[in-house]
Amino acid sequence: MENIERRRFLKIGLTSAAGLMVGSFFGFSNTSKQIDVNNYDDLLKFDWGYIVDTTKCIGCGSCVRACSVENSVPDTFFRTWVERYEINKDEKIRVDSPKGAIESFNEDNFAPEDIVKAFFVPKICNHCYNSACTQVCPVGATFHSPDGVVLIDKEHCIGCGYCVQACPYGCRFIDHHKGTADKCTLCYHRIHKGEIPACVNACPRSARVFGNLKDPNSIIRKILHERRYGLLKADLGTNPKCYYIGLDIEVK
Repeated sequence: MENIERRRFLKIGLTSAAGLMVGSFFGFSNTSKQIDVNNYDDLLKFDWGYIVDTTKCIGCGSCVRACSVENSVPDTFFRTWVERYEINKDEKIRVDSPKGAIESFNEDNFAPEDIVKAFFVPKICNHCYNSACTQVCPVGATFHSPDGVVLIDKEHCIGCGYCVQACPYGCRFIDHHKGTADKCTLCYHRIHKGEIPACVNACPRSARVFGNLKDPNSIIRKILHERRYGLLKADLGTNPKCYYIGLDIEVK
């Protein structure tokens, strides 16, 4: 089974890449290293993870726009989006996300004088270790790459939508133009070129951090060691890899 997975990944994930450079830029290890992408075992040295710092997010939507352009995301769908949470003095919660945050958060949900707390929460695929989507796919089109990214084999996906229904984070959709499932890939095509995901690159407040969880010297590992963080829907046992700093209890 392991040999089959190796051959399958090398065929669909690496054939278009000549090499993988992990550079010394924000979110990555501070030591550059050239990796032969034809070597499956070398990729096992990496486990890509993600941090969202909600205390820094200003809801500008730059991340959403960058993702949409970079990945040609169909209109009305999102690989990443930003939600605004507002809590009033009666402890009522309102959540909005105007076109994923591509449009501005202009209209208040509550009267301004009644709002006691408001904040923004970016969301993406959590690339879970125990992902529900990979478990329900009837044809094995959704799978884990050797370096820890949940991907979709578009050649095998039949567009049944089981993964969309199973994902507890609402991060998947069916691209009706292609008839296949789609979602965030952490810009897998970019990290193969030594670049960070488009959303991380576009954030003006460095509210998003990306890096190798297996590298103790990477920025992401240092932040997780120094800061308290939370997980979305941790009780479901999916073991997500998107770590949230400043996560409020109101966030679902």
